[in-house]
Amino acid sequence: MRDTRESRLLLVLLIAVAFALITVDIRGGEDSPVDGARQGAAAVFGPIENGVSAAVDPVGNAVSAVRDSGERHDRLAELEKENAALKARLGSDDRNSSRLKQLDKMLKIAGEGQYGIKGAQVIAIGAAQGFSWTITVDVGANDGIQRDMTVLNGDGLVGRVTTVGPNTATVLLANDPDFTVGTRMEASDELGFASGQGDRPLRVELLNGKAEIKKGDRLVTFGSQADKPFVPGVPVGVVSRVDPSGGDLTRTLYVTPYVSFSKLDVVGVVVQAPKKDPRDTVLPAKPKPTPTPTVTVTVTPSANAPVDGEIQQEQ
Repeated sequence: MRDTRESRLLLVLLIAVAFALITVDIRGGEDSPVDGARQGAAAVFGPIENGVSAAVDPVGNAVSAVRDSGERHDRLAELEKENAALKARLGSDDRNSSRLKQLDKMLKIAGEGQYGIKGAQVIAIGAAQGFSWTITVDVGANDGIQRDMTVLNGDGLVGRVTTVGPNTATVLLANDPDFTVGTRMEASDELGFASGQGDRPLRVELLNGKAEIKKGDRLVTFGSQADKPFVPGVPVGVVSRVDPSGGDLTRTLYVTPYVSFSKLDVVGVVVQAPKKDPRDTVLPAKPKPTPTPTVTVTVTPSANAPVDGEIQQEQ
């Protein structure tokens, strides 16, 4: 449209009409004479507005940011705080996912062994009074925890409760040098006593010096009188080395524990022992043996080889 006197007059007239309609609409409130037209326009143009809003909003936001430049610093700080909170929440979700897997494994062990457990979280490592291998968990006397209760996780035996406060408890880990637990070999039922050796494999003294034991055999807890401090059937570990018997009355084994004592997070305190010994049912499934490939050699007779019954003569 050309910038003429008529076009400028038309523009002024349209603006005047627009202001007049706005004034009538505001004064009329809910009974505005233009309300019906507005609703009809909304019905027609609403879907179109929704369709293009995704493209228009970023531009509009940019314009608003320029217009409201005095508030940009505060909004930026708010966004940074929201992003930090989001990252923290995502990290927490990842951690919770890991804990959920640990809890599922622990509940599976508890179900197979019929152990009544109280779930707990490790909140501290080590003891203030010494250098023993201990952890502190966030359950205590108020949760029904008592001294000399078995502690396990989704992999097996963790340790036993040694000190109980109102809301926390100290657990002596199975790899501590002062820790000893009665053990039973899978299938053969050979009995022994396992002792901790820090970050080295557990040392097990079998009562039968002539017992036939091999690498890969597995052990569980034998259980204590009145199930304290140990309930029976909790997985302990796998035999990694066997010392020669040498005619001794006992036989020494070295056992790799199922539990990784440096990665403890979710554990369970056994507050109710099973009604009967679960025996070997709590042990994890044995890995399937890797098949040994076989090679078949086929001998093809040579074209110059003599036929049966034929004698080659020298020329």
